[in-house]
Amino acid sequence: MIQTKAHVTVRYAETDMMGIVYHANYLPWFEVARTQLLREQGFPYRQLEADGYRIPVLEVAAKFIRPATYDDNLTVTAMMKEKPLVRIRIEYEIRRGEELLVTGHTVHAFCDLQGRPTRPPVAFAEHMRVAFR
Repeated sequence: MIQTKAHVTVRYAETDMMGIVYHANYLPWFEVARTQLLREQGFPYRQLEADGYRIPVLEVAAKFIRPATYDDNLTVTAMMKEKPLVRIRIEYEIRRGEELLVTGHTVHAFCDLQGRPTRPPVAFAEHMRVAFR
């Protein structure tokens, strides 16, 4: 398994009239942690795109356990629990301190610039093979 932890502070604009984080605002936080995870593994999105790859979201899910509120300091954990092959599944947890607020996942696939599914870069596949021994 590989993982990372990203930190976000809830902005006022991310809350609704009740002071609760609006549900759609969790998805950009998933993205923050996901891009950090890939960058830490040596595969920043910017470089993957420059090399002719896109990694669109095929599936997204979130389970809301407890609400986040304005000015909360949150930790977003992104985890790859299984070696990615054609698809990449990333699991997420969002916590306020030790309190679990949200769990979720996204599923992605490598595509070329025309949106056709393709194999991941050779360096990516080799790195993941070693990381998931």
